[in-house]
Amino acid sequence: MQVLYEDNHLIVVNKAPGEIVQGDKTGDKPLSETVKDYIRERYGKPGNVFLGVVHRLDRPVSGVVLFARTSKALARLNALFADHESVHKTYWAIVANRPEQAEGTLVHWLTRNEKTNKAAAHDREVPRSKKAVLDYRLLASSDRYHLLEVTLRTGRHHQIRCQLAKIGCPIKGDLKYGAPRSNPDGSISLHARSLTLEHPVTHTTVSVTAPVPDDRLWQHFES
Repeated sequence: MQVLYEDNHLIVVNKAPGEIVQGDKTGDKPLSETVKDYIRERYGKPGNVFLGVVHRLDRPVSGVVLFARTSKALARLNALFADHESVHKTYWAIVANRPEQAEGTLVHWLTRNEKTNKAAAHDREVPRSKKAVLDYRLLASSDRYHLLEVTLRTGRHHQIRCQLAKIGCPIKGDLKYGAPRSNPDGSISLHARSLTLEHPVTHTTVSVTAPVPDDRLWQHFES
């Protein structure tokens, strides 16, 4: 586990692909418990350690995850994240198909299939759909792949994965949304690159950037 930032109120870590943020039916140890163990050992805290989950990343996704170390910070962070303009998150995505435009804004209406845990993007509003908006720009290209930077304006289930697939640019390794083959480690090439927000207690600006996974293609693009 890589700690990117910590103080008495917050801790930010770089999630590895394949880790789950919170416990689920798999029974695998979640990142939240690993962070609790770290706090318990580092600060010599006996008994239960408080840790609030502020947001999540899909299991095959890597990058910045923020936790609250106090209930006061958790309540304030939840309010900040509910107002999407108060928190700035950027993602990096590797795709095989270059988008028609080097940068743009995608607007779709997403529906969610609970049975398949998959979202679908529609060009217009349909029943039980939610509006999804993101901005993207092309950062770099290699012989076979392209690196996109994505900024979310809304927070929907599988939003980046679904919207990029809708324009013919499924994320590398994302079989669920149309990639032709999986990544060897089961990850998808989507990385929560950075997070900037106002500290919930000190009101200073906190800005954190997560190094990319230990993968040759990722490191090529980062350099």
